[in-house]
Amino acid sequence: MPRRKSGTALRYRKRHACIGLRFVAACCCLAGLAIPAAAQRVQPPPQQAGPKIHIAPGSAATVPGGVTPQSPPPSPLIKPLPPTGGPGIPEVPLMKKNVNLVLVPVVITDPLNRMVTGLQKRFFSVYEDNVPQKIESFSSEDAPISVGVVFDSSGSMSDKIQKSRDALIDFFKTANPQDQFFLVDFADEPRLLCGFTSNIDQIEDSVTFLQPHGRTALLDAIYLSLEEMRYAKYPRKALLIISDGGDNHSRYSERDVMRVVQEADVQIYGIGLYDPVGERATPEEIAGPALLDKITEATGGKTFEIHDVDELADTVTKIGIELRNQYVLGYAPSDTRPDGKWRKITVKLHPPPGLPPLTVSARSGYYGPRQ
Repeated sequence: MPRRKSGTALRYRKRHACIGLRFVAACCCLAGLAIPAAAQRVQPPPQQAGPKIHIAPGSAATVPGGVTPQSPPPSPLIKPLPPTGGPGIPEVPLMKKNVNLVLVPVVITDPLNRMVTGLQKRFFSVYEDNVPQKIESFSSEDAPISVGVVFDSSGSMSDKIQKSRDALIDFFKTANPQDQFFLVDFADEPRLLCGFTSNIDQIEDSVTFLQPHGRTALLDAIYLSLEEMRYAKYPRKALLIISDGGDNHSRYSERDVMRVVQEADVQIYGIGLYDPVGERATPEEIAGPALLDKITEATGGKTFEIHDVDELADTVTKIGIELRNQYVLGYAPSDTRPDGKWRKITVKLHPPPGLPPLTVSARSGYYGPRQ
């Protein structure tokens, strides 16, 4: 008849078995392996939660969109180019580049023009010239961004310039510590007042001493700003334009600047401090809103029309917040031909059930690479 083990012996064996299991668990953890089920407590698997979709209550509608570069050369004025087609008409150089990854900033808004965040990659699809593209990268995080401020200091800004200065300070309050900025002001001609810097105080000091004067060379200022943007540190780039009217003193034409805008891969936001329609005295002032709308919407941006300068600070704050709450889709184009032709981008959203109708805003396209 087998001999029964004593209670002391059983307790001894159980204690050493427990120690052995703990030793195995510790070794597995050190080796980066999964811990055996016998050596750890069994936890019920967490339930898969659905996407947390969030509609920002205080947001407004937006239509949007590193390699460390060499230091830019000093360029206080717009860079002169040899005239072509007649005196005073500058030549716009065509940018030659190879497109490896196209970045598409996207903003989603609900019927009340509030931003919708929390959507996942699987809800999006991208088409180039109606051909579906594979989304290689997807981000909805507040990544650092390179921003250029284009500030109207023409004579017509006399009664608005202080509010515009104050609004810029509010815009910078939404910035990331890693964000970088530059400042271009324009009147009779554009000037690069401050090159790329993360020192916001330097930008604010540059704006403080601006005195309104002269006419409005808006298109030249946009061109100079896009030239400066070539030295941006981050792949996400944006311009913020603050102006009160149309262009009446630029060397570059609308057609010239539109071509550069479409090639630059820079989102452009505009704030239009326009006079009431009946008080716009010149053809340039009348055409100003349509011109700024055309430029911003081509890049996936939008122009906010302001009729009361007291609304300015709130508007730039909203732009800053929305700029940092975008989805950024990246894809490698399936069409690799170096034909330099315009390629249309379409972003489609397939939202989860239960959401209201949503609006997708993204850049409209880009020019393909050239040989």
